[in-house]
Amino acid sequence: MKKLACSLLMALFAGFLTACGTGTDPSEAYPGETPQHIYQAGKVALQDKNYSEAIKRFEALDVQYPFGSDTESAQYFLIYAYYMKDEHALSVAAADHFIRLHPMHPHTDYAYYMRGLANYYQNMGFLERFFAVDLATRDLTQIKKSYSDFRDVTQRYPASLYAPSSHQYMIYLRNIMAAHELHVANYYYDRKAYVAAANRASDLITHYQGAPSMEAALVVMANSYHQLGLTKMEQDTLSVLKYNYPANPLVTG
Repeated sequence: MKKLACSLLMALFAGFLTACGTGTDPSEAYPGETPQHIYQAGKVALQDKNYSEAIKRFEALDVQYPFGSDTESAQYFLIYAYYMKDEHALSVAAADHFIRLHPMHPHTDYAYYMRGLANYYQNMGFLERFFAVDLATRDLTQIKKSYSDFRDVTQRYPASLYAPSSHQYMIYLRNIMAAHELHVANYYYDRKAYVAAANRASDLITHYQGAPSMEAALVVMANSYHQLGLTKMEQDTLSVLKYNYPANPLVTG
């Protein structure tokens, strides 16, 4: 059994090495084809959802003919092709490349928008993408980058076709970031670190006005002040809680 497992492992490893060794360098791909043919064939592959072939062709065009007439469009299509192939880090890199080279291009807003989507899905596993996993409990590095990208779309290109969608994504991501702050505040409270809990809840209220987590943050603040014996601050917090959320059990019971 062990010999069989070892044999299978060696076979898989050899296959991996073979696959890696057969990759074609973009600078040597499609010899004899004109740049126009490489580009048109790439577009056909993209339309046929053959994203791997589209990526190979657009990469070859970008490397071999960096100043060609179709290269700018190829760089633009690469962002989408990578994204659709779930290669989100490469989609982000392609968007960065396009934005850097063509800051005044009429479709640069799309590059920012796609970078936002790719940043959101980057490092997100199967469970997070297809099941109701609480993203507020995860690392928010990519969420914050994504939020920044969508904010760039709304601020730099307010008339953009992608501005309304970007705004909705901003609201959604902002609520996730607020929920993350609440998660941390509760973590501190559960461990009797009441000063840290109150401060974190206060930060949420200051920076995420209107977020669904606001009510719970006020509860954490009031309870933390109560545990610390800060009666005046507790009463002030309860007053705010009662004014904004009169049905909350902390102020009704």
